[in-house]
Amino acid sequence: MIARFVARRAAALAVTLLVASVAVYGALFLSPGDPATLLVGGGKEPSPGLLKEIHRQYHLDDPFLESYWRWLSGIVRGDAGESLSYQDSVTHLLADRAGNTLFLIGYAALLIVVLGVTAGTVAALRGRLADTTVTVVATTLMAVPVFVMATLLIWLFAVRLAWLPAYGSGSGFTGRLEHLTLPAVALAASWLAYVAQVTRSAVRAELVSEHVQTARSRGIGERLVIRKHILRNASAPIASVAGVAVAGLIAGSAIVEQAFGLNGVGALLVQSAAQQDLAVVQAVALLTVVAFAVINTVVDVVTAALDHRVPWGGGR
Repeated sequence: MIARFVARRAAALAVTLLVASVAVYGALFLSPGDPATLLVGGGKEPSPGLLKEIHRQYHLDDPFLESYWRWLSGIVRGDAGESLSYQDSVTHLLADRAGNTLFLIGYAALLIVVLGVTAGTVAALRGRLADTTVTVVATTLMAVPVFVMATLLIWLFAVRLAWLPAYGSGSGFTGRLEHLTLPAVALAASWLAYVAQVTRSAVRAELVSEHVQTARSRGIGERLVIRKHILRNASAPIASVAGVAVAGLIAGSAIVEQAFGLNGVGALLVQSAAQQDLAVVQAVALLTVVAFAVINTVVDVVTAALDHRVPWGGGR
């Protein structure tokens, strides 16, 4: 039964990625502007002959289906094309910057899962003061946009207190940890608050559930009730929301990387979009969609495995 469920989700993932690839390539294929002008540069009007040669060299005038198939088959082989503005292969550009982005997203995901789940659990179990404190802080954090949070963190911890650097990615593990702390906090803040609120609601719902009352009436210790009956049953919705939060970090990383001057994939996307560098934008957009879809599929499977009330055969 579980194999059939996973196979069905894998098939849905493949269809989703195929449709997404058509949408990503089609949207940028139809976008206005001529990428060939990037190679000409300067303020002079480029000659028609030069533009025609650039179009021929980079297949800019090929029909949609032909160019889409060349692009998709190249992606499958690990060749995402050539960047017009950087004069380098897109694969090399992404590989050169992926380390910073993966470190940033992993750091932010750790903050979301550890601090969000802990804060939500404490709010649900520790009474009114902790509940009110977590709720107020979470509501405030959810209302602050990422770029505003980044500005506040830079002003307070980098400028006023001078505790942490506000620019660059650092080198080595400790260097990256120091340089990426503020970006990770800015990226994680709103999602952390959301996970805390969902955790609080899930744990509170389990506290008054029938099976928990039955366990207490049988004289089972409170710690065992919390660990085996409350947190275990509340873990499915928490895992689901935490997975969506981690997937959402991929898109949000572009704003944070720009704000903190990080040399990552998100910043590359913003710079390439401003320069109409279609090959880079298409590759990063597709990479983002793939990561988001894969994470959500894994979350679906994990959630179904944790929550035994979810039938493997249908419904989801």
